[in-house]
Amino acid sequence: MTQHAQTNASELTQLHQDIDSRVRGIRENQPDWLCGKGCDSCCKRLAEVPQLTATEWDLLREGLAALSPAHLTEIAGKIIALSQQTSRPIVCPLLDHDSGACPVYLQRPVACRTYGFYVQRDLGLYCRDIESLVAEGQLPDVVWGNHDAIDHRLGSLGESRPLTEWFADWKPAQD
Repeated sequence: MTQHAQTNASELTQLHQDIDSRVRGIRENQPDWLCGKGCDSCCKRLAEVPQLTATEWDLLREGLAALSPAHLTEIAGKIIALSQQTSRPIVCPLLDHDSGACPVYLQRPVACRTYGFYVQRDLGLYCRDIESLVAEGQLPDVVWGNHDAIDHRLGSLGESRPLTEWFADWKPAQD
């Protein structure tokens, strides 16, 4: 791994830690927060194909490479279908529909880590289920994180491309 790649990996690790800290704080103060194991609503209603930086892709690729060949083949089929899909919303090709879980949860992109906790209103990137609960007064004193700051930090982590493009260029057997 080059020095530049190591620096980017360290920056991504720090960003993950910062996000995890904010998420922990929200969960501690709002025990009824929707985002958690078993909630896959956002995974089933993506507006676009997830974008990842090169550093995020490197991490995600590690998680994908650890999956069984059969599971990876299933995901590959979903990603190929997604690359040709024009309708919206999009279902994440990594989502395990039976469990409602992500098989590469520890390596998931920043967009997945922040959804439901951070907001980018001008792009419509926020959880409408949580917004409804806030509007109904069921989640008082909610303060959403600012996703613009996250995007600024991601900007230094290499080229950003859709998941479908990263995957199309990947040769799993060679990793």
